[in-house]
Amino acid sequence: MTAPARGRTTALLLAAGLALSACGSDGGDQAAAAEGHDHSDGPVASLEGPGDEYAGIDLRDPFQRPTFTLTDQSGAAYDFATATAGRPTLLFFGYTNCPDVCPSTMADVALALRDTDPELAQQVQVVFVTTDPAADSPPVLGEYLDRFDADLPTQFIGLTGEQEAIDQAQLSAGVPLAEDAGRLHSSLLLLYGADDEAHVAFDAGNTARDIAGDLAAVADAG
Repeated sequence: MTAPARGRTTALLLAAGLALSACGSDGGDQAAAAEGHDHSDGPVASLEGPGDEYAGIDLRDPFQRPTFTLTDQSGAAYDFATATAGRPTLLFFGYTNCPDVCPSTMADVALALRDTDPELAQQVQVVFVTTDPAADSPPVLGEYLDRFDADLPTQFIGLTGEQEAIDQAQLSAGVPLAEDAGRLHSSLLLLYGADDEAHVAFDAGNTARDIAGDLAAVADAG
C-alpha cells in the first residue's frame, strides 16, 4: 500500500473513531485489520497518517510505556514496565486461536527480527498479551509463541491473567478493550523505545520490512 493510500485509510479510521479487528472464527487467509485505541481512562488517543520519520504509523502523541503485571508462560509474575524498561519493546494484544491477524503479526515480527542486526535483535523484547485469558493458559501461550521465536536470540513473552487485569493492561497501553470473548481486539502493534515511549505503531498495512526499519530507527534515536 502506498503512503498516500495508507494516509487516507488512517484518516478515515480517525474520522470513524475507535475500531477493533475481528479475527475469523475458522481457519483462513491472513486478513487486513483496522486499528484503534483508547488511552488509559482518558479520552480516545489518536493516530496520525504515516510521516517521513517512520515506515509505520506515526503516533500524534507518544504513548507512555504502560504499567501492568500479569503472568508469563512460565507461570511467573511479569511486571511489564520493569522488565522492559529502556529496551526496544513490541507489544501486541491478541489470542492464540486467532486464525489470521495474530499469527500474521507474530510472523511479521519474527521475520523483522531475523532481518535486524543481531546485536539489536538481542535487545528487543516482544510481548504478546492474550485477550482470551479463559483459553490461553501459560502453557498454551508458551507453545504458541515457540512457533515464532524458536530460532531468535530473545524469547517472546506471553502474558495472561484475570480478565480484570487483562482489561487494565489494554487500557494502560492505550488500546481498546477487546470484545466478543477477546476475538474482537485491536490490531495495533506498539513499538516502545529507550525513552519508554511509543512514537510509532504498526497495523495490517505494514510489512516485516517496515517493522525492521523502524526498530533500527528507534534504536538509533535512543
